[in-house]
Amino acid sequence: MAELSNYILVGALLFGLGVIGFLTRRNLIVVFLCTELMFQGVVVNLVAFARYWGNLQGQAFALFLLVIAAVEAGLALALVVVLYRRRGTLDSEAWNSMRG
Repeated sequence: MAELSNYILVGALLFGLGVIGFLTRRNLIVVFLCTELMFQGVVVNLVAFARYWGNLQGQAFALFLLVIAAVEAGLALALVVVLYRRRGTLDSEAWNSMRG
């Protein structure tokens, strides 16, 4: 059986890759995929801690986070389609003019 530290390391790597991608990429689809990657890193850690402590609370919360991630993906897809129709690009730099 794998140790808890291995799961924490995998979850932290997933979260870290998501943060790096979120901060460095300009394509809106990639940015939304990076937020999903961060969600998955958190879910891995929640399930690992739930298994380590022998309760189901972390797994139930992980299931809740998966539902939230699915809803966020659906809304993000709709938002990306609307933004692409409006400007014809998915580059986040093209939307800087929205700042007030």
